[in-house]
Order: sequence, then structure tokens, then C-alpha cells
Amino acid sequence: MGKKITDSVTWVGKIDWELKKFHGEDYSTHRGSSYNSYLIRDEKTALIDTVWAPFAEEFVEDLKRVENLAGIDYVIANHGEIDHSGGLTALMREIPNIPIYCTENAKQSLRGQFHEDWNFVTVKTGDTLSLGKKTLTFVEAPMLHWPDSMFEYLDGDAILFSNDAFGQHYATELLYNDLVDQAELYQEAIKYYANILTPFSRLVVKKIEEVLSFNLPLNMICPSHGVIWRKDPVQIVENYMKWANNYQEGQVTIVYDTMWEGTRKMAEAIAEGIGKASIGTPVKLYNAGKMDKNDIVTEIFKSKAVLFGSPTVNKGILAPLSGMLHEVKGLAFKNKKAAVFGTYGWSGESIDVLGKMVEEAGFEIIQPGLKKLWSPDDLSLNDCKEFGKAFASKLQAN
Repeated sequence: MGKKITDSVTWVGKIDWELKKFHGEDYSTHRGSSYNSYLIRDEKTALIDTVWAPFAEEFVEDLKRVENLAGIDYVIANHGEIDHSGGLTALMREIPNIPIYCTENAKQSLRGQFHEDWNFVTVKTGDTLSLGKKTLTFVEAPMLHWPDSMFEYLDGDAILFSNDAFGQHYATELLYNDLVDQAELYQEAIKYYANILTPFSRLVVKKIEEVLSFNLPLNMICPSHGVIWRKDPVQIVENYMKWANNYQEGQVTIVYDTMWEGTRKMAEAIAEGIGKASIGTPVKLYNAGKMDKNDIVTEIFKSKAVLFGSPTVNKGILAPLSGMLHEVKGLAFKNKKAAVFGTYGWSGESIDVLGKMVEEAGFEIIQPGLKKLWSPDDLSLNDCKEFGKAFASKLQAN
């Protein structure tokens, strides 16, 4: 059923409590998600976005309980990805001639996915749609995070409908940012940015600056996933500007994989060395073979420096770490220091392979890698502690 946001706007989306993986198993959603759809009633009625395809029929039936579908004058598709557009096929069977407002890129995306020639009306930044007393203004937002994305601003209510920007994969019945656990909300918001929007940081800054230049009042930001920002909505905008500026916190993160525990022992000894040399610097360890990839990526995003470790396997490194570095390269993190380490049995190529991959991912390696034969003994572990101390000293010098 719908949830009233203002006298004009009703939330008509779907909360997905069971969702644990998204984007084809590529993104972990420990706290579920929501697919936010918004109904705006004035002299004319507009529906902004739908829901993910598995919930399409349920969405349409629930929408009928809130609004006579024949009373909907416009459908707005902010983004072609099926977590937002997946309900269109079921909806358009009911109201086939209703115009769908979208960008030109979204028109191509929707046609390509659904193979339907609906009544598309393409819009650009600055175009408006009068609903009667209130007006929607369209703002194209390419690469936030698809080429087809756009926002709308509803005057009078001063609401920005931001689609994927400013969202989080976070299931809650509480709907608003000021009602939920603030630590959980921050964790999901920064994870969302780190794993999805980081490659587009330059465009994030440009688009935010453009929207701010309009000098419009802002009472709420209504994204397409997670909570609505109603209390100090600018806080998430300020965080995006901060996260987009080569973000880092004070922590050092060690990411490793291990076969017979030797590289794990090295990682723990290096962490001990960093801790002794740099009191107060948080050091976090993550096993790439056992721990959630997206959570690790978020910690890398937050870090000022990262150490990567792997044993040598078939003249290379273990697959989970290789896959993670491939993804991190695509995310294009900036301004992060690094070093590499690992164990070996007979050939020992891992630190060279790892070092090359880390440099290709955009990290600055600040000291030579460290490798140890077989399972490190006390003397080797002491070398690892010294390696950590030296790394901490170089970080402080930089």
C-alpha cells in the first residue's frame, strides 16, 4: 500500500527484505533493499519509476489500491535498469497509450530490454512537465550511474527525485533518514558510493554543482533505493562531494588470500608492525577468499593505504584476490599508497604479479614487496613486523 510523503506525493514502491545479492550476484545487500516508486497527484497525475521485474504484478495490483490506473496521465522512467523499469510491461498492459517521459538514452535502453514501442516522450535538462499547480523539471544525469539516468525537481514541495544517486540498498519500513539507525544508513550509503559511483566521481561533482547552481529550495531527496532524505537532506549531497574528492580516512587495510595460512600469518605480523610504528592508526585485515567482496572494496575506498598479499600459485596469485583487483581497477580509486607481500614454495612470482596488478589499479607502491619461503618462522615473522613498521614510517613521511 502507498505511504503518503506530502499532500501531493505518495510512495508506492516495494521493500525487498530477502534480497542478499544484486546486479547479477555482483553486489551484496546484507540489509535488503527497496525499489522506490512515487505517485504525484495534482490536476494531472504522474508516476515516477516502477519496481524490479520479479515484483511487477504485485506492484500493479498494489498501485490499483492507491490509484485508478486510468487516472495516471504520465509515467516517468528515470533509468532503464530493470530494478526501476521492471514493472513497466505489466503496467503498460493496463494503460498502453500513456506517455513515458525519459531521456533519449533511456528510450533506447527500454526498447532494447522490453522490445516494445511505447509512447515515449524524450526530455532534456530544463524541460518541464506541468501537473497543474506544480511543475516537474527534468535534469539529465548521465553516468549517475548509467548513460540514460535523470532526475526531476518538483516545485512547491521542493523535492528532488534522484533515482540511483543518493540511494542505499537498505530495507526499512521507516522510510525516512531521521528514523533509521544512523550507523547502518551511513554504512550502506558509503558502500553504495564506493562500489557503484566511484568511477563517475568527476561527473558526480559536475552534476551536483549544476543542480546547486539553480539555487532551488530543497525539502527532500527521494532516491530509488533506500530511505528518503527529509532531515537535512543536503547532508548526503555534502557526503557525495567529499567521497568524490579522492576520499580517504586514516586507516590502513590489509587484503590477502592464503592457501596454507602462511600469507595470513604474514598479514597479521605486518599489521602488528604497523600498529607498533603508528599508534592510533586503525589497521583492518580482510581475507579476500572468505569475506564479502563489496565490504572489502568499501574499506579500500576508505583507506589511505592498502597492502595486498597472496601466495604464489601457478606462477601467479589466488583467484579471489585477482578478481578483486580487476574490479578495483575499474573503480579507479585515487591517491592511495600500497605494498605487496606473500609466501611461496619454489618459484615466488606472486609479489611481482601482484605488484604489477596493484600499480595498474592506480595505487602507488611505496616500498619493495616482501616474500617468505613456505610457512614463516619466528625470524620471518619478525621481518614481517619490520616490514609493517617501515611501511607505516613511509606513510607518515608522505
